[in-house]
Amino acid sequence: MKNSKALVLFSGGQDSTTCLFWAIKNFEKVETITFDYGQRHKTEINCAANISKDLGVPNKILDMSLLNQIAPNALTRSELEIKSENGELPNTFVDGRNLLFISFSSILAKQKNINNIITGICETDYSGYPDCRDIFTKSLNVTLNLSMDYNFIIHTPLMWLDKADTWKLADELGAFDYVKEKTLTCYNGIIADGCGKCPACELRKNGLDRYLLKRKGENIDEFRK
Repeated sequence: MKNSKALVLFSGGQDSTTCLFWAIKNFEKVETITFDYGQRHKTEINCAANISKDLGVPNKILDMSLLNQIAPNALTRSELEIKSENGELPNTFVDGRNLLFISFSSILAKQKNINNIITGICETDYSGYPDCRDIFTKSLNVTLNLSMDYNFIIHTPLMWLDKADTWKLADELGAFDYVKEKTLTCYNGIIADGCGKCPACELRKNGLDRYLLKRKGENIDEFRK
C-alpha cells in the first residue's frame, strides 16, 4: 500500500512476529509498540525490542504497570501457578488487556498520522479470552474512530487462523525459521521452543506439528506429480 503506515502491537511472540512480517509486506512504513505491564516473562520486552531492531522497525515500549496493579493474574504474579479449570477462563487472562493495549496504540498511532493498527489476536486457536473475539475488535474499531474522529483500521490477519495456519502464513512470508528460532511464546520466558509444558508452548507445538505434517504431505504429493 503506497504511502501507507502501520503500527503493530508487538510482544515478540509467534503471532505478533508473524503479523509484523505481514505488515512489512503490506505497508510502506511499519512501527511496533510493546507494553510493559509487569509480565512475569520480562524477556518478552527485550525480545520484542531485539526483533524490531533486527528487522529495521522502530519500537516503542510503553509503561502499562497500572494494569498489573488493578488486574493481578498468573501472567503478572510469579507466585501464582498457571492453570485452567474446565469451563472457566485460564488465570492467564488479564482483564481489559487488549482493550487498553489497542486503545493506547491508537492514541500513539494518531500522533504519528498512522491509520492502520495490527494485532495478532484470533478466536480460532485461543483460550477463550473474550477480548480476542472478532466482534470485540470490530466494536472497538468503531468506538476508537468515534472517540478521536479519526479513521483507524484495526487489522487482524490471524483472526480466523488456527496455529497450524499461522505457521503456514509465516512460511509463506518467508519467515518460518525466523519465527521458530527468534520468538518468545512461552509463559516462562524461554525463547524458541520454550519450556514445552505451559499452555502457550503446548498450543504452539501442536500447531507446528500439524503444519509440518501437512507440509510434508503436500511435498510428497508434489513429488508424485
